[in-house]
Amino acid sequence: MGNRGSRLLLATLVAASVAGPAACVSGEVPAPIPAAAPPSGLAERYAAGRAAILAAERDAVRRGHRRRAAALREMADPARRFLSFDGRDAGRAVEVFGDLATAARIAVLVPGAGITLDKYGLLRGGSMRLRAALGDRSAVIAWLGYATPSSVSLQALTLGRADRAAPALRAFLDELRVLRPGARISLLCHSYGSAVCGRVAPGLDVAALVLFGSPGAGAADVAALRTRTPVWAGRTAGDWVGRLPHVSVELPSGTLGLGGDPVAPGFGARVFDAGRGGHSDYLAAGSTALANLARIVIGSPVSWTKGTSQDTTNVGEGG
Repeated sequence: MGNRGSRLLLATLVAASVAGPAACVSGEVPAPIPAAAPPSGLAERYAAGRAAILAAERDAVRRGHRRRAAALREMADPARRFLSFDGRDAGRAVEVFGDLATAARIAVLVPGAGITLDKYGLLRGGSMRLRAALGDRSAVIAWLGYATPSSVSLQALTLGRADRAAPALRAFLDELRVLRPGARISLLCHSYGSAVCGRVAPGLDVAALVLFGSPGAGAADVAALRTRTPVWAGRTAGDWVGRLPHVSVELPSGTLGLGGDPVAPGFGARVFDAGRGGHSDYLAAGSTALANLARIVIGSPVSWTKGTSQDTTNVGEGG
């Protein structure tokens, strides 16, 4: 797409975001303030997470927020494990799938725009399917640790939310390294989550940084991410993100746009085959994308997209 066409499309997106965000924002719900410092042990953290959920559920019932209260009752199931929880407003949660205490391979999944407690089932379902694909001695952590932008909004086209989320994600990854020294940790970033991950990329110490369904990572290319971590990227054939213009426009209020296209040859990422499907289908059961994401996390051979110089690559068990 030419520069003029890209800017025209971007202007159209801006107009749509100005007209439509109110319909896409989840209702803000009050909740108790979580404890300032979480316990250090896993069992204690899980207990504190459940206590925070139960407190938020009681508060939602008292205020008449029936839908939120019902969702929180499901989250408070004793079989579920939350490292942290904050029920205020659209909500934040960090949930573990699998046995983190014994996991040799850990995938930290960072969601994109529009994922809130009210839409948490989308993140939970994908996390469960990824955990099943990884098999034994693995864990998936669903990191809804930031206030995601609305799906259709100016915030989803800028790096403001990503900049504010990055310190929390970096701190969590550092903490995870202490909790599970020696484990192979991979950072999987969907959609706007790629922008969040791009902000923590400099100096990142993980086995793989994976951008999928990504509108951009806030950088022109891999070199601009300033990381020695292998960077992977994938996009399904039917993902509407592929039709977005990858340009940055300077406005009086700041920069609009999320940088280069991660699956473009000039970006420099290892582009894996994500198969067909749409923007929300990367973690669908039986999908090509799910299989390759699991292989990257495990460190086994991954199929490349057609037209690349080789069909598979071995990402190795190290890192």
